[in-house]
Amino acid sequence: MIDKELLEILACPKCKADIEYDEANQKLKCLNPDCGLIYPIRDGIPVMLIDEAEVPPKNQK
Repeated sequence: MIDKELLEILACPKCKADIEYDEANQKLKCLNPDCGLIYPIRDGIPVMLIDEAEVPPKNQK
């Protein structure tokens, strides 16, 4: 579980857009449709590194 106050201040490090918490998959998703990177949460800690993020299938090149 991620603290709600932390979620309010986190933003995508690539595009600075808001993020959404996917509790079921323990991931944070960028809400910018042009970016959409998905950041993992490991041991309850968001890993907000661009190099560690997943690229959604529609954005892969």
